Amino acid sequence: MFRPLILISTIFALTACNATHVRQTKIYQSGEKAEHNKLTYSVVDAQILPRLGEEPNARIPTNRFFIVQISVSSANNQPSPIPALALVDDAGKVYQELADGTGIGRWLGVVRSVDPAQTEAGQILFDAPAAHYKLRLSEETDEDDVYIDIPLNFMHEQMNNSTVATPNTMDAAPKKP
Repeated sequence: MFRPLILISTIFALTACNATHVRQTKIYQSGEKAEHNKLTYSVVDAQILPRLGEEPNARIPTNRFFIVQISVSSANNQPSPIPALALVDDAGKVYQELADGTGIGRWLGVVRSVDPAQTEAGQILFDAPAAHYKLRLSEETDEDDVYIDIPLNFMHEQMNNSTVATPNTMDAAPKKP
C-alpha cells in the first residue's frame, strides 16, 4: 500500500525538479531607466548613418551604421563590467556591437566598466539594416530578457553631415498657402 504512494511521490518530486524556468521579458522605452544586474541603462539618442567620416577614408557599412548613445550607472559596491549589447529586430535577428569605434566621438569601447555609484556615458556602434530594434541588455545565461525599445525614426538619418528630409520630417514642415 505504501509502495504506490512512494512511487507517486517520487514521480511528483522528479517532475518538479525538471520544471523549466520560463524566461520573463521586460521591455523599457528609450529614455526610461532600465535596470539589469545592478546596472541602470538609458538610451539617450540613436542615429542612423550611411557612412562614417569623409572621403577618401570614409567607413562604409554593409547596411547602415546605428550609433546608440547610452548612459550606464552602477548600484554595485565594486567596479562592474558593462557587457556587450546587441540590437534585436522584430524577427529576432541579432546584430552585435562593432568592435571598431573609429569615427565615433564618444565610443565606449569594447572592454568597459563603471565604478560604484558612478555613470559612464558614450556611444556604441552597430551595422544593421534600417528597422525597428530593441537593445538587448541581457545575455543568454541571464534568467530574464531585458530590452530597451529603439523606435525606427529616420529623422536622425544623416547624409553628408546634413539631416535628410524624410516623410517624418516633411510632415513637420510648414505648409505653403
